[in-house]
Amino acid sequence: MPHDEPDDEHALASVGPRLRALRQDRETTLAELSAATGISVSTLSRLESGSRKPTLELLLPLARAHQVSLDELVDAPPTGDPRVNLKPVTVHGMTMLPLTRRAEGIQAFKIVLAPRQERDEPELRTHEGYEWVYVLDGRLRLILGLPGGAQHDLVLEPGQAAELDTRTPHWFGPADGQSVEFLSLFGKQGERAHLRARPKPRAGA
Repeated sequence: MPHDEPDDEHALASVGPRLRALRQDRETTLAELSAATGISVSTLSRLESGSRKPTLELLLPLARAHQVSLDELVDAPPTGDPRVNLKPVTVHGMTMLPLTRRAEGIQAFKIVLAPRQERDEPELRTHEGYEWVYVLDGRLRLILGLPGGAQHDLVLEPGQAAELDTRTPHWFGPADGQSVEFLSLFGKQGERAHLRARPKPRAGA
């Protein structure tokens, strides 16, 4: 998947000022935005100042709260077919390609995660929304937090899918030393994506 990393870094560096401008234009306080997204006030403040790097899990609820698409939020320039004004963005080993432009309803992304460094400890996060993931290639490790501090640790193989309430503490990444590629559908709380398969009717039935 081709991308220009310096351009991506520049786009991500401009996210903070854009977030502040969007919030001020809507006359929204950090506390109100925190309540709408589930992101702490301190994290929002650090994102706007540029001292906290944006991640997909932070950008998705913020794009929804501000009613803009993800590529608009990171100011991704137009490329390719002018009817499909989408561009992959890469940050911290994650390449994400928006497959939808609308800010409302379910948003779709193709995500590629680079092999994970062994020293990186999984950090479980929460945010508003509901997510459905479908593994295309590689093996995806998914960790869910359970009551009492326990964790549910599982690995998804190609062709397998999972749904999760993102208010549940969670983390995902490559399950081994290989990259992993998957589709992600993300919607606000209550919007769920279901994959249903129906066997073909037999001839003459």
